[in-house]
Amino acid sequence: MARKIIAALEVSVDGFIEGPNGEMDWAMMEDEETWKDIFEMLAHVDTFILGRKMYPGYEQYWLAVLADPGGILPFSGRRASKNEIAYAHLADSRHHIVLSSTLDKVTWKTTQIVRDVEDIRKMRQQPGKDMYAVGGATLVSSLMNLGLIDELRLLVNPLILGGGKALFKDVKGRHTLKLVGAKPLKSGKVSLTYSVQY
Repeated sequence: MARKIIAALEVSVDGFIEGPNGEMDWAMMEDEETWKDIFEMLAHVDTFILGRKMYPGYEQYWLAVLADPGGILPFSGRRASKNEIAYAHLADSRHHIVLSSTLDKVTWKTTQIVRDVEDIRKMRQQPGKDMYAVGGATLVSSLMNLGLIDELRLLVNPLILGGGKALFKDVKGRHTLKLVGAKPLKSGKVSLTYSVQY
């Protein structure tokens, strides 16, 4: 049986993953329930999949946390939380795949560059735990268009952005989702889990 590829993302109520100016200050606010949800999912995952646009900033951020857990972080100007430090160590123990036709090198020792999405399909057939499509919207859409997203985990934030980058803007055709879990969080967020039907 093939392992699942899970896409887990934070979205606004109106379906955006970034605001009109690329702002993400509303997402991943420090919240114990959110982190608990993330760590429960990651216990069943051994491979992270990222796209070319997201990977460089992701690598820079999490390697900075690993290098100096008490230091000031890039992009945010603050110190890492205990949950971010735990995530960085967990991520450092997982295999990362970057899907890119242009990226030449990576710094993180756990990362492999993959040129063809069909290589991800082959990896999915190999033994192992589930795979986590970290993002962003272009990667998730590409994988969904090829029938490679098995499960969607959406953390719906209680706000309307009114514009920005839509999570599913590049998805082609209709996809039926089967709700397998819904959990309201104290923060006002709602955790929704869907299996994707092809």
